[in-house]
Amino acid sequence: MPIPTYEQFMYPFLDYLKDENEHTLKELYEILPQHFNLSEEQVEELLPSGNQTVVVNRIGWARTYLKNVGLISSPKRAVFKITPEGLKLLQDSSVKEINLKVLERYPQFLEFKNRTKPSSDSDIKTVISEDSRTPLEIMNENYLILKQSLQTELLEKIMECSPQFFEQLIVNLIVAMGYGGSISDAGKAVGKTGDGGIDGIVKEDVLGLDKIYLQGKRWANPVSRPDIQAFVGSLVGFKANKGIFITTSRFTKEAIEYSESIDKSLILIDGMKLTELMFLYNVGVSNVQTFTIKRMDLDFFEEGL
Repeated sequence: MPIPTYEQFMYPFLDYLKDENEHTLKELYEILPQHFNLSEEQVEELLPSGNQTVVVNRIGWARTYLKNVGLISSPKRAVFKITPEGLKLLQDSSVKEINLKVLERYPQFLEFKNRTKPSSDSDIKTVISEDSRTPLEIMNENYLILKQSLQTELLEKIMECSPQFFEQLIVNLIVAMGYGGSISDAGKAVGKTGDGGIDGIVKEDVLGLDKIYLQGKRWANPVSRPDIQAFVGSLVGFKANKGIFITTSRFTKEAIEYSESIDKSLILIDGMKLTELMFLYNVGVSNVQTFTIKRMDLDFFEEGL
């Protein structure tokens, strides 16, 4: 089964607290995945941002809604206990699951929705009422859509530029990633070797303890195995052990398999990986707007410290 939504987590979350004892959030993170027989891979699956697992995120939002409605309380940090209202809900035989429709019975939930409603014309009620994803998941998904759209635009723009611009782009990216020492240092090598099938050479570190040989292809057609073999032959000629092959297109299956079978450290970077790195290291892109997600600092509110 797929990972449950935060709505699906709410009933078992509340049901686990029905003994009226205090239970830690850590317990719930362990018990609830077991309740749904989730696999280890599902438990470890990360949100697109990579900052939190999907399970932890959804259990966290289940807790948020249950607490805001008054079905559970938090007597101390990361500890939860069912309230009389929560027990009453569990005793209602007509309730087999807790969803947003059930929560709308409670005035506290309506107040919570009104508190989260922005003052502009956009209305968060639609998101809360009709989408089973958590707000953070919705933000992550939209972030990915914007990111992938930008990557496509970047590739299209690179293909419009000159081969010389592409060579300089590689320099900028390699240096931004921490290789080559500096733009001027790396630029002396890239695109100026001109022989042996090597497009450039950069330092692996600022001291130049080792070198990395580059091959860049601003192509629309896939890079095949013979192209990789030719590059590896050039590495052998230079007695080099490390190489990076960068293309705006993609690599064939045979090319990838061959690169993994040789005794050289050879990295293949296709068009999507190239734009991914450009996005990550701010090469050819700039920030438009930044959203900072914050959470309460419970340590701040600890008295007597």
